[in-house]
Amino acid sequence: MWNNVDNSLRRSFRFSDFKTAFAFLTEVAAEAERLDHHPWFSNEYNVVEFRLCTHDASNAVTARDHRLAAAIDTVAARYEVQ
Repeated sequence: MWNNVDNSLRRSFRFSDFKTAFAFLTEVAAEAERLDHHPWFSNEYNVVEFRLCTHDASNAVTARDHRLAAAIDTVAARYEVQ
């Protein structure tokens, strides 16, 4: 579930291993390019964290962030998220 914290949508995903986490991030990168909206993310071993906000809107959460969050959730549904 995405949480709205400090003017950003945030969510963490945990996978079985680094390789799976990185494959997930690779797919998310393609979606981010398609939507022309690029997230802040962190990947440490099997955990991927996102923070979404729109820089052009004074770092507020906008419809663009919600669209990207939905796209990330769609990608995550193809993986076994722990």
